[in-house]
Amino acid sequence: MTTVSLHQSNPIDSTSTTPLTNSPDSHLSTVAATVPTLLHLSFNQDSACFAAGTDHGFRIFNCDPFREIFRRDFPSGGGIAVVQMLFRCNILALVGGGPNPHYPINKVMIWDDHQSRCIGELSFRSEVKSVRLRRDRIVVILLQKIYVYNFADLKLLQQIDTFVNPKGLCEVSHVAGAMVLVCLGLQKGQIRLEHYGSKQTKFVMAHDSRIVCLALTHDGSLLATASSKGTLVRVFNTLDGSLVQEVRRGADRADIYSLAFSKTAERLAVSSDRGTVHVFNLKVDSGPLQTISDPNTGSPPVVSHLSFMKGVLPKYFSSEWSVARIHLNEGLQYVVGFGHQNTVVILGMDGSFYRCQFDPVAGGEMTVVESHNFLKPDETFS
Repeated sequence: MTTVSLHQSNPIDSTSTTPLTNSPDSHLSTVAATVPTLLHLSFNQDSACFAAGTDHGFRIFNCDPFREIFRRDFPSGGGIAVVQMLFRCNILALVGGGPNPHYPINKVMIWDDHQSRCIGELSFRSEVKSVRLRRDRIVVILLQKIYVYNFADLKLLQQIDTFVNPKGLCEVSHVAGAMVLVCLGLQKGQIRLEHYGSKQTKFVMAHDSRIVCLALTHDGSLLATASSKGTLVRVFNTLDGSLVQEVRRGADRADIYSLAFSKTAERLAVSSDRGTVHVFNLKVDSGPLQTISDPNTGSPPVVSHLSFMKGVLPKYFSSEWSVARIHLNEGLQYVVGFGHQNTVVILGMDGSFYRCQFDPVAGGEMTVVESHNFLKPDETFS
């Protein structure tokens, strides 16, 4: 059961919003007295910006060039556990969290930063795990249910039952047109694919163990999944649910924290608790588990020399390995996104910001070209 409240007389217009700016506000502090504790990190839809939820409020940053766009530190304190941007516009979705939540943890607050206030809210009977935004939809993820709303009037369009989902896993496409939504199915290791244009629903058994991470291309055509084992990442075609590619992060178990496709879906970035970020070359529009060169770059995936025997030997030998990688701090949670010109942006829950460059042909170790501590803007990470 949900409750909807619009704090204005007119519908929410997410198509005519204007870019975020650092506008002062008399009700909100712009300088925190102490370094806040991070509760949330996420990129916007094109990875040009990122949002940080803290135990005092939230902050929005630009990636290239790196700079803080604005911050909202609430005078009375209070944590924000979810901050979802809508590209670069002034509308955000906020959920309270941490030891002292600023908003109830069972509510999604629609924040208009031009007015510096909430203009709508969605209330639920249980804790909100995550939120996804499109220009025409708001998707709210609970522990075992997903709600899809029309953005303009917050009308409920669909309810989806899922397997237990403590991480709030769900992704939506971001190009104009009918939405593609991917989420957990009804059993462990299963994925649900929703194509709203064709009104088709497919279920795919992606892994034997529970799924811990998802990523979707901008157009919704490809899906990447990782399980609790953390060794393999699988890429699926969302139209028919077929397995397109399988890449190997490593031989040992790991907790996968983040998956990200490049804008052209030529590459996939993966971060884990091992402290290493990997970049894989992907083969777009190829058949299941075939190894071919990327037609756009001419750079082949890195494959075991024994891959020609994949029908006989274990999958360990036939999985494709990363073309580029960088090792940071083991045990720290990192979120990854692709930047411009063969770069990845890496965000750490310690406030670290790294921009790293990779060679898509030669591969090897990535080079750190820029680093900052975004919680302490005057400091850099070495």
